[in-house]
Amino acid sequence: MDLKKKRIYLSSPTINGYEMSYIKEAFDTNWVAPLGKNVNEFEHEMASYIGVEDAAALSSGTAAIHLAVKLAGIHRGDVVFSSALTFAATCNPVVYEGGTLVFIDSEKDTWNMSPEALEEGFKKYPYAKAVILAHLYGTPAKVDQIMEICDRYGAILIEDAAEALGSRYKGKNCGAFGTYGILSFNGNKIITTSGGGMLLSDNKKAIEKARFWATQSREPVRHYEHKEIGYNYRMSNIVAGIGRGQLLTLDEYKKKKKRIYYHYQKAFHDISDIHMNPINPDGESNHWLSCAILDPKLVQQGITPELIIEELEKENIESRPIWKPMNLQPIYSKNDFIQIDSSNNFSIGEDIFMHGICLPSDIKNTDEDRQKIIDIIRKVYFK
Repeated sequence: MDLKKKRIYLSSPTINGYEMSYIKEAFDTNWVAPLGKNVNEFEHEMASYIGVEDAAALSSGTAAIHLAVKLAGIHRGDVVFSSALTFAATCNPVVYEGGTLVFIDSEKDTWNMSPEALEEGFKKYPYAKAVILAHLYGTPAKVDQIMEICDRYGAILIEDAAEALGSRYKGKNCGAFGTYGILSFNGNKIITTSGGGMLLSDNKKAIEKARFWATQSREPVRHYEHKEIGYNYRMSNIVAGIGRGQLLTLDEYKKKKKRIYYHYQKAFHDISDIHMNPINPDGESNHWLSCAILDPKLVQQGITPELIIEELEKENIESRPIWKPMNLQPIYSKNDFIQIDSSNNFSIGEDIFMHGICLPSDIKNTDEDRQKIIDIIRKVYFK
């Protein structure tokens, strides 16, 4: 790596300048500790943006998934279906509560959970209690099909929209479809609070329960009284202030992310062996990360995602592999995995992992930065 060259990031935080007014107000009013006006307003503003009745601002997206799992009543031995091609935070909270994870393969059209594989999962585990659906890299899944299956089997849908804030499916925001929706404001997301997350729902009583658990389950009495196990999961007032400022430019960031995606797509249009990650025609992606997938014959010729990542890194350019599916993770190697389709003799998720790469998608990267990335990839291809 040439550290003297400008660092080109995958997806780093973009500060818009509006954040400081909310942070300053918190300092001026001495509300720097957890809770306060920014927390309350951030919850209200985000719920309004997504189109749900209520939201709880929390310390992380993982905390939000954990509380959703608790609200879904997951206990030891309960079966929960989860997207296989996702980050570990999507499914780990099921283990916190003793649930049994069964992973569902992707489908080619969107890279998200396959409705057909989910149907097969319910045939095998008809009493599965919940489904955790992740919208991968901002592309909406086939939500209506998955919701219909969940409704038919009486399963609760937990919608992991950590990567999909601002994405829409048939005109409705991701995060608003499930009984519970999840957002993440980690540093690499489309907007950030440095860290943090949010739990969404139309069930106000459920959100109130989540807030209760998130504040150590402290009973509303003068002394410290606890009848249930609680957690230190609430978002701080300072962090929420950052989020309020960031939310003001979310739609602007979406436009910039979209431009990045189509810049790459146009640049590789003449190479039939390189394809961009698919877009659901019934949805609108936030294009959080632009990804490319290589034809297997390229990999057989030695043009691999790893090679491209290494060549980019030589120029101080950050990229990364596609998520390694959960069914391939050592910790989950004994969990059941449901697939109905294959690609190149692999599951769909494994095939995407083996042949895919996340390209630099930072909205602060210039056209010249992206052209440098494109030139490196084309040089690897045409060498």
